[in-house]
Amino acid sequence: MLRHSVWLLATSIAWAQPSPPDNMDARVQPCAACHGESGRVAADEDYFPSIAGKPAGYLYEQMINFRHGRRQHDIMQAMFAVLSEGYLNEIAVYYAAQTPKLHSPTRLSEPDAGEIEMLIRHGDATRNLPACTACHGDDLIGAKPTIPGLLGLRSEYLAAQLGAWREGTRRAAAPDCMHTVAIRLSPAEIDRVSRWLASQPYPRNAKPLPQLPAPLPLPCGASR
Repeated sequence: MLRHSVWLLATSIAWAQPSPPDNMDARVQPCAACHGESGRVAADEDYFPSIAGKPAGYLYEQMINFRHGRRQHDIMQAMFAVLSEGYLNEIAVYYAAQTPKLHSPTRLSEPDAGEIEMLIRHGDATRNLPACTACHGDDLIGAKPTIPGLLGLRSEYLAAQLGAWREGTRRAAAPDCMHTVAIRLSPAEIDRVSRWLASQPYPRNAKPLPQLPAPLPLPCGASR
């Protein structure tokens, strides 16, 4: 982590110069330190997410969220603070066009895994808790323009993001639907949902849906 931080800090200083890199290979070098070449993290990376193949609108929104402090990371904020929106959009489009890396899913040894799958696929009407699939698609690969897939990610990363939404340290444009979802999940459910998602194989050649087949179940500013 220290190696990543030092390298990224040096690169962010370079980006802050009057003329940032004008070719894509140079632009994405800072990203590769954590997210891997072409946005595909190494098999032994236990936290940083792969970003290859995510919808361009989602990737762009996350860079803007870091810039405005809705997501917390000093180095990411420093890098994105000095770059134009057009520049960031071109980076997002580049990564969206990359092919995701198919990691071997982690093992799940829960006798009641079916209960968690029911929650993920059907939600819980008694808590007005929508299914994950209602927004992220039946295959959980996401949908254009701004909804990310949930597969191919480590359970530690998924749990950290859901926890951050629950505590309000990760936010999105209002109304923040993921905060609404996360506060209706218990910490134990967040852990179990994250481990179930990390245990699922990433469908070969899968791509985000062109659009969701039905309206979102909650008002969501990030989908605009």
